Amino acid sequence: MVAQESEEKLERDEAVPNFELAGTDGETHTLADFADYDAVLLVFTCNHCPYAQAKFDLLNRVAEEYDDAAVVGINPNDAEEYPDDDFETMVELVEDGTIRYDAYLRDETQAVAEAYGATCTPDPFLLRNSEAQRASDSRAVEPRDDEGDTFTLAYHGRLDDALNPDDEPTEIYIDDAIDAVLAGEDVDLDFMPSRGCSIKWK
Repeated sequence: MVAQESEEKLERDEAVPNFELAGTDGETHTLADFADYDAVLLVFTCNHCPYAQAKFDLLNRVAEEYDDAAVVGINPNDAEEYPDDDFETMVELVEDGTIRYDAYLRDETQAVAEAYGATCTPDPFLLRNSEAQRASDSRAVEPRDDEGDTFTLAYHGRLDDALNPDDEPTEIYIDDAIDAVLAGEDVDLDFMPSRGCSIKWK
């Protein structure tokens, strides 16, 4: 297990890359599928990493409590070298209720993780649906050609202050970040790198 911290690539308020990825529900998903949500918590994660597993319950709780924010997990790990991260196991974790996100997607080519600059699991990105706030939000920007939607980066960083799998969190940063986005406000959090297993690149 190699621990690594996340790094900044995308800037806040920058339009984020779109994706087209297979989900455990048998459907193919893009950002447009989440256009009805004001916010999307996009987390690069996986099945086997202890750091990722330690955040399953937190992400399940966020998915359950926030009606206007979607939780989308993306697994980019090389499943040939790490069979526990294969698509079949992803489906099993969803079916048995271990993972209850709004969507759990497979980044088979790892292109999406590269586009976002993800480095570890978990690596969380909170997206703002700028289209939903365009009438009143001067931060709204035009999407990039490959983005196809109007989601911009509101926050990239750790979910809470529990950096190691056995730590108990005392502060849940992501709740404050989501609350700010849903209120149409800036996220008042500096970049704090997430920590997790390194993404298993091919």
